[in-house]
Amino acid sequence: MHRNLVTRTLIAGAALIALAACGTQSPDPAPQALNTKAAVPAPPKKPVQGLPGMPPVLDPKDVYAADRPNQLSPVVKDFPSRVYVPNTESDTVSVIDPKTYEIIETIPVGRQPQHVVPSWDLKTLWVNNNRGHTLTPIDPKTGKAGKEVEVHDPYNLYFTPNGKYAVVMASLDRELVFRDPHTMERIKTEPVTCYGVNHADFSADGKYFIVSCEFSGELLKVDTEKMEVVGQQKLPFDGAMPQDVKISPDGKKFYIADMMADGMWVLDGEKFTEPTLLPTGKGCHGLYVSRDSREMYVSNRGEGSISVFDFTRNKLTKKWHLPDGGSPDMGGVSADGKVLWLSGRYDAEVYAIDTRTGTQLARIPVGDGPHGLAVYPQPGRYSLGHTGIFR
Repeated sequence: MHRNLVTRTLIAGAALIALAACGTQSPDPAPQALNTKAAVPAPPKKPVQGLPGMPPVLDPKDVYAADRPNQLSPVVKDFPSRVYVPNTESDTVSVIDPKTYEIIETIPVGRQPQHVVPSWDLKTLWVNNNRGHTLTPIDPKTGKAGKEVEVHDPYNLYFTPNGKYAVVMASLDRELVFRDPHTMERIKTEPVTCYGVNHADFSADGKYFIVSCEFSGELLKVDTEKMEVVGQQKLPFDGAMPQDVKISPDGKKFYIADMMADGMWVLDGEKFTEPTLLPTGKGCHGLYVSRDSREMYVSNRGEGSISVFDFTRNKLTKKWHLPDGGSPDMGGVSADGKVLWLSGRYDAEVYAIDTRTGTQLARIPVGDGPHGLAVYPQPGRYSLGHTGIFR
């Protein structure tokens, strides 16, 4: 019994010691011990270091952030909504009221008008009279045409993102001609070795742009500030005929429509490596981004259809066929984003298409050879040219 008593006494003592040891620690850590390190704030979005003089990029993840529905610049908010259609074989511009789908005026212009191009400052529409070697200015506030300006071989027209230069795509002259954006006085001529320079788009930072060469199936990369070609490549398709060019919202890819390859080339603009082909439809021609930057409408001129490409899913999700066929070519999206307007190049007509359903809303007869129509005004702070590339 004595031994058992001793054993019980030792166990009880050990238990008391253990409890005493536990009692030396606080039941909860001191409040300051919960936050021994200061909270690290999320890193801010790295601003895009753009071309000198270029308006700041609003969203590094979306170059089209300024193009939301009806987000009109104060410069254009009082301009009447119109659709301007250059008829290449009629030497006229048909002016359509988008509310009534009716032609309200026909403006005589120079020989072979190809595109109607909004100026960088949004104040003027320039009609590119390719074979007439002139530009016709139109005041979008009044709809009246001004005095023609002599410019040789103006197939298409762009503006550098800082508004410093106009860039004439002199297709047959095989030149990129940098001009004063207001007077159109020639400042620098950059000869090119490819054939048929026609369409382009600028990088997110504006420091370079990609140009398609229709007749030789090539692409150019041009340094904006130096006004020099810094890269050139042949597309990996026999008979390639690249057309419209458009950058992805995140600025990482360029898409180039190809009417002979029947799809879009997907290009890494920074690396300027060989692009890959994404088939869309016969005669892939024009590229237009939706107002929410989620989709791109692709006109397939050779089959009378419009493919819809989803940027996030990186795939084609829909295809809309025009009733009774057609030749959908160039155009633009309405200010509210609800209507896609396209010229019918070989059918002397214009199509209005519902961007939610693909339904044809109207089919409007115009002059012969309708080409680069402009929907105006559109959202955005400034124009990079063509039929309306706004940022």
